[in-house]
Amino acid sequence: MDKKILTTGTILGMIAIIFGAFGAHALKKVLSIEQLNTFETGVRYQMYHALFLLFLGLLKDLSQKTKKTLYNLVLFGVILFSGSIYLLATNTLTSFDFSIIGFITPIGGLLLILAWGVLLINILNKKSQI
Repeated sequence: MDKKILTTGTILGMIAIIFGAFGAHALKKVLSIEQLNTFETGVRYQMYHALFLLFLGLLKDLSQKTKKTLYNLVLFGVILFSGSIYLLATNTLTSFDFSIIGFITPIGGLLLILAWGVLLINILNKKSQI
């Protein structure tokens, strides 16, 4: 499980860097400042959670069940949160109206918050120091 977590964290980090560069260079010419800021929010949160996964993959004091739960919360949270932000920020570039998926952004955010909460609860419940 640790290799899967570390691999996913690395891939999400790479994609965040690619999307960040794409936003800073290619999208800068076609999006408003507000849309670019929104896009960058998706990139930032994706990178934060890529680092979260790298940290998680290196932790030895968590059970595999807990790691799997955290992995799923983060992965689906990033897909729903950052993914929907990318689509909403670039909505004007396509003929499809992505505003209909706006309701999934807070669901993704909730999954990310839950991941941090689950980690906190597990740390507080540990008898020994992590």
